[in-house]
Amino acid sequence: MDQARTSEGGWRGLWPRLSFRIGIASALIGLIAVLAGMLTVTGAAAISDRLDAALRSERRIERYSLLSTQVTGFLVIAVEAFQSGVDAELRDYRMGILSDQIEETFGRIRADLADAVEEAVDLGLDEQSRRATLSLNVARMEALLNRSLVELEGAQAPEAVQGAVNEFLRAFDPMLNGAIAQERRTRDQILASISSTRTAQSRAALGVGAVTLLLLAGVWLGLIRPAMRRLDLLRQASREIARENFAVALPETGRDEIGQVFAETNRMASALAARKAAVDADWARLNSIIDERTAELQAANAALERTDRDRRRFFADVSHELRTPLTVIRMEAELGEAQPEDAGDSLKVIHNRAVRLSRRIDDLLRVARSETGEIALEAGRVDLGDVASDAVAECAAELSAAGIVARVEGGEVPDVTGDANWLRQVVTGLLQNTCRHAAGTAEAVLRVRADGGRVRLDVIDRGPGIADVSAVFERFAQGEGVGRSAGFGIGLSLAKWVVERQGGTIAITSPLEDGTGTMVSLVFPRAGDSVRA
Repeated sequence: MDQARTSEGGWRGLWPRLSFRIGIASALIGLIAVLAGMLTVTGAAAISDRLDAALRSERRIERYSLLSTQVTGFLVIAVEAFQSGVDAELRDYRMGILSDQIEETFGRIRADLADAVEEAVDLGLDEQSRRATLSLNVARMEALLNRSLVELEGAQAPEAVQGAVNEFLRAFDPMLNGAIAQERRTRDQILASISSTRTAQSRAALGVGAVTLLLLAGVWLGLIRPAMRRLDLLRQASREIARENFAVALPETGRDEIGQVFAETNRMASALAARKAAVDADWARLNSIIDERTAELQAANAALERTDRDRRRFFADVSHELRTPLTVIRMEAELGEAQPEDAGDSLKVIHNRAVRLSRRIDDLLRVARSETGEIALEAGRVDLGDVASDAVAECAAELSAAGIVARVEGGEVPDVTGDANWLRQVVTGLLQNTCRHAAGTAEAVLRVRADGGRVRLDVIDRGPGIADVSAVFERFAQGEGVGRSAGFGIGLSLAKWVVERQGGTIAITSPLEDGTGTMVSLVFPRAGDSVRA
C-alpha cells in the first residue's frame, strides 16, 4: 500500500510538467508507430506464407495433371502396342520409359504431400489429417497403377489388354480427380484466407491511423495549442519589458515549465520596476545635486566677479590716492631744483624717484582699468636709443651700487612701433638683472643698431653667464645668472610677452665667446612695417 501511494504521488508530481506530458504523448505515438509496423510486417509475412502455400498447392495440381497425362499416354501406347503386334521387347522398352516417368512424378507428389503435412502442424490436427488422407489416396493410386502394369504384362490377347485398361481407368480417374479437386479447394481456401488477411490488415491500418489522428488531435488541443498561446503571452510580456513597461502580470496558474517561466518573468519585471524606480530616484537626486552645484558655481562666479571688480576699484583708488602726494612731491622737487646749489642734487634724486613711482602707478592704473586683467599696450613711434638712455638713467643708483658703468653705443636708428613706457621697463629689468648677477664686472653695454629692415638693441654684461638658457623664459623660472626683479618690476617671462606682443623678438646668448657674459637681444621691425600691437 505504501509503495502504491508513493508511486501515485510520484505520478501526480510528474504529470503537471509539460516535458513529462509531451514525453508520454511521444511515447504513445511511438508505440502506435511500432504497432503499425508490427502489423504491417506480420500481415505481409502471413500473406507471403499463404501465397507460398497457394503456389505449392498449384504446383501439386500441376503434378496431378502431369500424372494424368503420363498415365493416359502410357495406356494409349500399351493398347496400341498390343493391337498393332509390336515386338514384345520394343513394347516393354517403350512402356518402361513411361513407367519410369510416372514413378518419378509419383515421387515428387509424395514429397510435396510430405511437405504439406509438415506445414499443417501449425494449422491444427484436422488439416494435418486431411493432408495425410491425400497421401494415402496417392499411395492407393500408385498401387493401382502397379497392379495394372502387372496385369498388362501377363495379358496376351488385345481384348485382355483393353479390359485391364478400362478397369484401371474406372478406378484411377475418380481417385485422381478427387485429389485434384481437394487441392483446388485447398488453393481456394488459401486464396480466400489471403483476402481476409488483407482485409483485416487494412482495417487494422485504418484503426491505427484513426487512433493516431485522435492522439495527435488530443496532443495538439491539449498540449501544443495551449502551450503556444501561453508562449504568445510570454512573447508579448517580453516586448513590454523591452519597452520599459514593467507592469506585467502573467498568469501563474500552471505548475509546468511555462508556468514557472511566467512566475520568474513576473518576478523579473517586479525587480526591474524596482530598479528603474531606484535609478529614476538616483537621477532625480543627481539632477538636484547638479542644480545645487550649478547654483553654487554661479554664486561663486558672481562672487569672483564682485571680487575682481573690487580689486580693480581698489587698484584705482590706491593709485589715485598715491598720485596726489606724488604730484606734490614732484612739484616741490622741481621748486627745490631752482634753489641754491647745495640742495639741487638731493632734490634731483627726489624728483627722479617720484617720476619712477609715478610710472609704476600709471602701470597699476592701466592694469586695473583693463577688463581682462592683462596689460594694455599703447602703440606709438619709439626711439630705442632714447629707451636705452632712459633705462640707464633710471637704474643709475643700482648700477653705481653694483660697481657697474653702463654706456649706450650706437648712433641714430629708425624708430620702431611699440609702447615706450613698457619697452623702457623691459630694458630697466634687464639692467636690474645685470646689477644682481654681474656685480663688480666693471661695465655693461647697451648697443643700438639697425639690422637690415629691423632695429636691434643688445644688453651685454660680463657676468658668469647662464647655465640653462632654454628655461629662463618660463614663468617663475629663476636660473643661475637670471632672476625676477623685485617689487613691481617684470621678469623675463613677462618681458618676452611684452616684446612679442609688439611684434619683436627677444633672445639670450650665454656664455659669450670668451666663456663668460650674457647678451640679451631685442629686435623690432621698423615703424610702418606690419606690427602686432
